[in-house]
Amino acid sequence: MAKRARLIYNPTSGREEMKKRLPEILQHLERGGIETSTHATIGEGDATLAAAEAVERGFDIIIAAGGDGTIYEVINGVAEKDYRPQLGIIPLGTTNDFARALNIPRSWEGAVDVILQQHARYIDVGKMDQRYFINIAGGGSMTELTYEVPSKLKTMIGQMAYYMKGLEKLPRLRPIELHIRADDREFHEEVMLFLISNSNSVGGFEKLAPDASLNDGLFDVLILKKCNLAEFIRVVSLALRGEHLGDPNIIYFQTKTIHVTSPDYVQINLDGEFGGTLPCTFTNLPCHVQIFIDQSGQSVYK
Repeated sequence: MAKRARLIYNPTSGREEMKKRLPEILQHLERGGIETSTHATIGEGDATLAAAEAVERGFDIIIAAGGDGTIYEVINGVAEKDYRPQLGIIPLGTTNDFARALNIPRSWEGAVDVILQQHARYIDVGKMDQRYFINIAGGGSMTELTYEVPSKLKTMIGQMAYYMKGLEKLPRLRPIELHIRADDREFHEEVMLFLISNSNSVGGFEKLAPDASLNDGLFDVLILKKCNLAEFIRVVSLALRGEHLGDPNIIYFQTKTIHVTSPDYVQINLDGEFGGTLPCTFTNLPCHVQIFIDQSGQSVYK
């Protein structure tokens, strides 16, 4: 019997690529034996509702077509359910960090082929209070940049928008005061930013958490201590090469849970979306959802 899939797509992501490709994508899936119906999202939060509805309707597969924001919303519609359909990804957004971490091809044909191969693996999901994330959570001066980049600009110039905006703001970087309690440590520190990572690919930095695995039940936590502009630029250039973990300004450790509080106002970024403010607790839910990956993309699994 053919498997039933619900394709949830953002009609505006990636220069409206999905709208143009939809008939071909559906034909490709049907030929591969996956009976597919669609839901075009109509605004923020809609993909979460559509994913929750797909769970209720008993679909075998949910396919998220769009960028990291679409995947984030779909995960939030699925993660708290008892029955969680297998997930497929077609990366058509401006930022596709998570698809990159999973080695999912950028072309829609390649991404659909990965779904048709039906090679699914369990991955960990991060939980922050009542929200879920699949790739990265963070806070501090740099993570707030993401919200300041208007989405039209984001689509037009992609990743560059982040960096240009970032460079503008660098001289005004402000440290934040953090109290952190993890499984085996507790500390109080002035920091520029903190990142709680589930994968190794974040914001174009493909070696940010080189030891990260998507199914080890652990977060990789990276904290950049209070530093000046020159030190900051040095750490970023080291991070591009994956050589930053030994830097004295970096605190790095792995943990299953982490509780973060601050006397400052600190926004949290979850998979590139606004996730609320501190204080909060992050918990790793091991092997929580099944996702279709490229057979050759096993590097994310240790």
